[in-house]
Amino acid sequence: MIYDDYMNKRPITVTLGADNVTWLKGRAGAGARSVSDLLDQLVTAARRSGQVGPSKSVVGTIDIDASDPLLERADDAVRYAFEQSLARPLMVREPQATYHVPRRTAKKRRG
Repeated sequence: MIYDDYMNKRPITVTLGADNVTWLKGRAGAGARSVSDLLDQLVTAARRSGQVGPSKSVVGTIDIDASDPLLERADDAVRYAFEQSLARPLMVREPQATYHVPRRTAKKRRG
């Protein structure tokens, strides 16, 4: 059974805050085989609980111009908006380069 579970797992990359990583490592040391195993257990428990948050939908978040319901002029509208954004002044500041000149060490005299 353990072999079958391992074969069904897929590697992923997860980026977590430092406090969450510390918490996971502490919990993993207190019972789970590894942080990966603990994450798998947490996700499995959440999935099986059947509790999900509210659905997120994009319905109603985009307004379509009533004069162009089939979006036949959409390319022109996007192109115009893009050109307008490029026409705005843009201030870019690059950080000053700092150069470090290594100190010369005093040469020891022979003799």
